[in-house]
Amino acid sequence: MLSQNYTLRQFLSSLMESIKTMRGHIRILAVDDHKMAVMGYKYILEDFNFEDFYLNVEIETEYEKAQERIVNAAARNPYDILFLDIQLFPRESKDPRTGMHLALWAKQVSPESKIVFMSSFSDTFRINSIISEVDPDGYMLKAEVDEHSLREMVTTVLFNPPYYTFSVLVAFRDHIANVYHPDRVDIAILYELSKGTKTPEMAKMLKLSQSTIDIRKRKMREKFKVQDKNDLALIDEARKRGFI
Repeated sequence: MLSQNYTLRQFLSSLMESIKTMRGHIRILAVDDHKMAVMGYKYILEDFNFEDFYLNVEIETEYEKAQERIVNAAARNPYDILFLDIQLFPRESKDPRTGMHLALWAKQVSPESKIVFMSSFSDTFRINSIISEVDPDGYMLKAEVDEHSLREMVTTVLFNPPYYTFSVLVAFRDHIANVYHPDRVDIAILYELSKGTKTPEMAKMLKLSQSTIDIRKRKMREKFKVQDKNDLALIDEARKRGFI
């Protein structure tokens, strides 16, 4: 009886592997510094029976290890989808790297991989800035992620990208009314301001003149409608909009 049960298990295991091969094998790398979140995504997606393919979701919580996985996979069998959180470090961390940096790097290393962002940033300015700079294949607000949206995201991104959750589509509509996006230099200035960096030191770091920095800060205050306030108000407004 034991031998028969073992043989049956072998048969079923072999059968499942054959089915996976026939249906195609889709690989996703989900990167988020909150392990419980990506574990949830993994269980939901792998538990669903996709009609045309078998899905395998790998998870990673660290930036450098995610890079290692992407490089190693690119050499043999690139990930089909890179599912990236925007904020990959705690707010108190001084590391300025985000999922955007990882995505732009990954596009060079593994151009076959589709990029999908998941984020808590719901601000119209931030969403449009991210999509404009990275041009991902999908963007999902974490508050709108559920079983249905995850399954729909996978099939849409694989066969007919892009995929956006409802609020992201609303952000596109609202974008028509206001098209201002801080560029990379403005973002760098905002980041240094948030750390308390003084203008002379900032000028050296960013290779800009002090007058250029002052002009850029003034223009940002105007765009953020805090023109009559100080740098602290500018930083606070930039944080609210998700730019730092």
